[in-house]
Amino acid sequence: MDRSAQARTGEAGAMPTTSASRGLLAVLAATMLIDALEVSVMLVALPSVSARLGLTLTTAQWLVSGFALGFGGLLLFGARVVELLGRRRVYLAALAGFAAASVLSAVTRDPGVLIATRFVKGFCAALTAPTGMAIIQTTFRDGRDRNRAVSVYSLFGAAGFTTGLVLSGLLTEVSWQWTFLFPAPVALVLFAFGVRLIPGGPAGPPGGLRRFDLPGAASWCAALAALVYGIVSVADHGWADPRAFGALALAVLLMACFARVERVASRPLVRLGVVRDGTLIRSMLGAAALNGCNIGLLLTATVLLQNRLGWSPLQTALAFLPAGIPLVMTTPLAARIAARFGTSRLVALGSLGPPAACLLMLWRPVPADYTTGLLPPMLLLGAAFVLAFAALNIQAAARVSTADKGMAIGLYQSAVQVAAAVVPALTAALLATAGTRAALWLVTAVACVGMVAGLSGLRPHAASNLPESDAGA
Repeated sequence: MDRSAQARTGEAGAMPTTSASRGLLAVLAATMLIDALEVSVMLVALPSVSARLGLTLTTAQWLVSGFALGFGGLLLFGARVVELLGRRRVYLAALAGFAAASVLSAVTRDPGVLIATRFVKGFCAALTAPTGMAIIQTTFRDGRDRNRAVSVYSLFGAAGFTTGLVLSGLLTEVSWQWTFLFPAPVALVLFAFGVRLIPGGPAGPPGGLRRFDLPGAASWCAALAALVYGIVSVADHGWADPRAFGALALAVLLMACFARVERVASRPLVRLGVVRDGTLIRSMLGAAALNGCNIGLLLTATVLLQNRLGWSPLQTALAFLPAGIPLVMTTPLAARIAARFGTSRLVALGSLGPPAACLLMLWRPVPADYTTGLLPPMLLLGAAFVLAFAALNIQAAARVSTADKGMAIGLYQSAVQVAAAVVPALTAALLATAGTRAALWLVTAVACVGMVAGLSGLRPHAASNLPESDAGA
């Protein structure tokens, strides 16, 4: 049996550790890396892109929100697509789509097309990121081989944000277009290896378009897009403008439609009863607040450092590294740390970091120097991710029934990405209309939501200090 044939039998039986399995893991981990770096790449490049294309900040922020909308808005739908069409086919198509969208975004100067390519890339990430972990779970043998593969995959995911900062800082110094183009050749190389290494498997049972729950996916994603559009329209046109209140009203209507569709669908994307689990709700709020605060604070700092203080993109990227490097260094130890101290304690302690970082920024919005001004908030953010990020992932679906775990994990991941879409829109709107301090107060409020969610998990009937056996749940 050649390497390709061997790889494609992965779903029928676990693959032993061979050059083929190592190659497969390299493809999956590298894809996870380029998925994870897409948000941080845009944060640092945003002032340069908006200046070159003549965009307002509220329009430019769509380059961040657009990717998160495609990712979080279609993550649950993406899981259904993979289930019905098969992992190999969808994974390879997503890699090809990611590469094509990267090339198009680099050559266009039309803001609408640019934002659309960001949305497409987000959807491609929604197809590959969770599927990569599913392939690992079914392809690598249980025990040391699978644990090592999961650790490598998680490490590359954690490294994505920091890698994106550095690459964006370097490439934007040359040309902002390179920040859009550089993933394309990487994705094409991964596609070429993936054709040979990604294991095949049967597609889901036939059942027509109804099995995809297209009305549910469309209403949910459209509701999020209308919400973001309404937020930025308030900043651009004021509350009285129909584009603002009309979009916000449409968002509420579409969310109600989504709830109705899911309630009556034969195979809903979301069974609303799953959302009643208290641990899942707290984890969703905590993770969304942590991610939203991180992106909102870095967006505010980026605009301040580059537009007001004249820092270069590379200087900005290097200044943000203390917020990301600690997570990369500690990810291999995350399961052991959670087993030793319990997830609830780690989440509660980690939830204190973002509000403290925001208050430090409010105390001194324009840092006199990096060491005493910007570095402490970045270190607090980094500590929060070290303490809470893995613990939130571990506890999110720990108390959900086995049958609903996949759906619960999808909801949790969607919440993280929805925050990455909504908080930058709110932050940009306030930066454009009310200034830096107002934006920082908003981000502080988001951080406080996470703190309340984290501390509430310490209550005796709510605590979920999971042992190591539950860490992979």
